[in-house]
Amino acid sequence: MDVRLSSEQQALRSSAAQVVDQLGPRAVGQLDDLERSAKLDATVAASGWRELRVAEVGRAPLASGVEVAIVAEELGRGLADASFLGPTLAAELRRLAGAPPSSTAETVALEPSLEDLAEAVEGGPSPAATAVDTHGVGSALLLVASGDGLRLAHVAVPPAEVRTDLTRPSAPVEPGPVSLVHPDARPLTADDLATWTALGLALTSADLVGVMRGAIDLSVEYASSRRQYGRPIGSFQAVQHLLADAFVLMEGSRSAALHAAWAVDALPPDDAVAAAAVAKAYASRAARVVCETAIQVHGGIGNTWECLAHVYLRRALLSSDVLGGAGASLERVLAHHDIGSSHGLQ
Repeated sequence: MDVRLSSEQQALRSSAAQVVDQLGPRAVGQLDDLERSAKLDATVAASGWRELRVAEVGRAPLASGVEVAIVAEELGRGLADASFLGPTLAAELRRLAGAPPSSTAETVALEPSLEDLAEAVEGGPSPAATAVDTHGVGSALLLVASGDGLRLAHVAVPPAEVRTDLTRPSAPVEPGPVSLVHPDARPLTADDLATWTALGLALTSADLVGVMRGAIDLSVEYASSRRQYGRPIGSFQAVQHLLADAFVLMEGSRSAALHAAWAVDALPPDDAVAAAAVAKAYASRAARVVCETAIQVHGGIGNTWECLAHVYLRRALLSSDVLGGAGASLERVLAHHDIGSSHGLQ
């Protein structure tokens, strides 16, 4: 793979960065600024970023996994409190099922993976189902079992929200009636689900990379301005080592996440899942260390509500949990290796 971004991809990154720098929260108190968050959400909607995986010709997506991951990384870096992950994964499901794009904002329900939510149509969703990234959405997609396979359905998302991640609320999906999204939608195959899972893992990995970038930037800025013993604390070797280690973890995660995003469209579905699972396992562990390091570098203030460091950690924990964290991702890698071994592959 060629790791260099094209001029169009570089422009996309620049555009996403400008949006989050201008409209993203710069302090914890700004998370309650409804006017700011409404402008950010409207800008993300108008940009068309949520429709990057909508089918263009046949079943081919409008944009590659790399382009979607670029946006996800920048939104994570800026703690963007606008829906992106959920609507993008919902659009991918509709594309794979051959269903038309939704006319209203929607997300997906997970626990912990889409396949685990396959129920009889009349049975409704699992009581443990959780809709992710529910800001401004009214329904969530899930799979239902029918006579000819797994079909795409949607269920209403209750207004009650859980804000473990202060930037992207989730909501429990209560058991109830579900309805198919479109009568002409195709049943989803195992390859379809693998492709979707690969994209989901790649996007959450990209979000984690962005979160790490943002946490490191926040810490470097603080270490440059906070003075102790007449010197910036960033001049102390112990602090420099902490931030250098965090940077190495972030760069390693970025390499794995970029490969995962490329693999979504370039490799067979099972291989793409394996590549994305490697990235997710690496990034999940790295993000927690990096965000906890950011809190440590901030010292006492890092443990207060007013410091943005805990917001980065909260976002990292949710992104790690979506579609399974490091443990689940490593199990996917091992399962793929077992499949390869059974076919004589090394």
